[in-house]
Order: sequence, then structure tokens, then C-alpha cells
Amino acid sequence: MNNHDIDYKLHGDDMQFVEVELDPQETVIAEAGSLMMMEDHIRMETVFGDGSNQSGGFMGKLFSAGKRIISGEGLFMTTFTNEGNEKKHVAFAAPYPGKIVPMDLSELDGKIVCQKDAFLAAAKGVSVGIEFQRKIGTGFFGGEGFIMQKLEGDGLAFIHAGGTIQKRELAPGEVLRVDTGCLVAMTKDVDYDIEFVKGVKTFLFGGEGLFFATLRGPGSVWVQSLPFSRLASRVFSAMPQVGGAKDEGSIAKGLFNIFDGD
Repeated sequence: MNNHDIDYKLHGDDMQFVEVELDPQETVIAEAGSLMMMEDHIRMETVFGDGSNQSGGFMGKLFSAGKRIISGEGLFMTTFTNEGNEKKHVAFAAPYPGKIVPMDLSELDGKIVCQKDAFLAAAKGVSVGIEFQRKIGTGFFGGEGFIMQKLEGDGLAFIHAGGTIQKRELAPGEVLRVDTGCLVAMTKDVDYDIEFVKGVKTFLFGGEGLFFATLRGPGSVWVQSLPFSRLASRVFSAMPQVGGAKDEGSIAKGLFNIFDGD
């Protein structure tokens, strides 16, 4: 797919950002809103879809953008092109605590399937599309629905996930069961299905939900320790409920009384 061959460096530990080095006329694509900083002589441009089919005419661009709408993403992505005569740098930040994982698609048979909000940035030429799950159980109960993202090409792509990321290599026929929200990405040969949690007691008191993902090798699987949905749920549950501010600790209660006129 004639991807641009970019160099990069990861910075940080739990709140990472990736710094991409661009040679003259090299381009990187990224999700809108992920830019952290960029040097002079880098041109930023908003494009329909993923920018991999800009020469395909209006209908090609419209179809590319439509795929992103179906997968729950925005219509547009952003390209960053080095228009100077020297190497320049542009950096993209992770949206929440976790890890950025670089993936060389040329070493992964040209394709990975990932959760729909995992993509962060990639070399121009990497196609960001949608992957429909063929099994109805996966679609209804898989956490990500029928649709996941697929990244295709032979260049570098960067995905982001929460907490700590572990890569597991599955042998042919080997099975790994994962909480549906903890699955980040997998290579194209991994068979993905949803399995019902057995036992009424497990369902009622286990706190793990009704379903988990069953992954069958061969292939590679990336798993995250802290899905954003789990983090958001804990933050929401810790927030004071409506009318609860008066019953909080003395500092919060004092502040509430001040603004309440007491």
C-alpha cells in the first residue's frame, strides 16, 4: 500500500505520548483531537476518512468517511505532512492513562483487528476500516457489537489502551478467555466468539458479567488491564449524587453551606 516509513519515540509511562519523526514530504495520520505538539513546517490538514484513498475521487472519499461513521468515529481525520527540508517532529498524546502500542503491520500479515476506539495514529497509507463480526452472539454481547476497527497496510500504526497491556501468543487451537472489555486487538487469524458464563451463582454474585470473549489461536492477542468503561464506571460511582453534597465531609459541607447561603 506504499505506506510512509516513519520513525518514532515513546515518552512517559502511564500517560504516554508518541513522538513521530517525519522526513521531508512524509505524512502521518491521526485521530482528530490527539495532537499534542508539532514543529514548524508541518502542515496539518483535515481529510475525509483515513486519507488512504485521497486519489479515489469524491465517492471513494465519501465511502471511506462513511465507514468511520458506522464504527462510531467522526467523519474526519487529520494528516500531518513535513513540508520542510529537514526532519521534523509531531507528537500525539494518549487520551487516558494507559499504554501506546506500536504495531508494524508488515510483521503482522498486513492486518490487525482492534476495539473501535483504540486507534491513535499511523503512517499515511494505513487503511482504517471496519470489521464486522459474523457471529450474532458476538454482535449482541461482545461489548463492541458487530463492528470493530481493522488496520490494514504494511506500515506502522499506534493503538492505545488502558492500564497495562500484555501480548499473548496463541498456538493453533489454544484458547484464551478474556473479559469482553479487556480485549484490545488481535491478528486476523484469531477466532473470536462470545461465551456465556456458566452457573447462576457466578452470574448473581461474581461481579464479572454474563459473557466473556473466547479467543482461539493461532495468532497474537493484546489485552488491557483497565478498560476505559471500567475506569469511567468507578469514577461515576464515586461522584456525589444529587443532593448528597451536604452529607459529605466537613470541607465539602462547609463549601456547600457557603454557596448555599447557610
